Amino acid sequence: MAELTTNVSWLAVIVGAVAAFLVGWLWYSPKLFGEKWAEGVGVSLGSADKMPAAAMISQALGLFLMSWFVAVTAASNLLLTVILATVAFTIMGYANAAFAGHSTYARNVNAGYWLVALVIMIICNGIF
Repeated sequence: MAELTTNVSWLAVIVGAVAAFLVGWLWYSPKLFGEKWAEGVGVSLGSADKMPAAAMISQALGLFLMSWFVAVTAASNLLLTVILATVAFTIMGYANAAFAGHSTYARNVNAGYWLVALVIMIICNGIF
């Protein structure tokens, strides 16, 4: 367990996860890519009070775990490992969305978000 906690900046983990969540909120909003993304995945954008709770909780938990993973690799000077893992999982998500019939635009929006989230988390580890 020590390898998962030693020299981890918990402030960077939390700030990175929260910042990535907030960027995601904007990223998938009608102000940026939300409308065309929703069309590409076959959903309709609703109001903030109609957001699916399970999806939001899962997203927050996933971002926290990803931010923690970034912090663990940063503490071990293995940031290239997290970049490799993120690119691999982004490509797997891209393939999964292709199998699900999502549009190329929607797949690109999702992939872009994951790469931006990673950059945010790395920057947070550099700052904190």
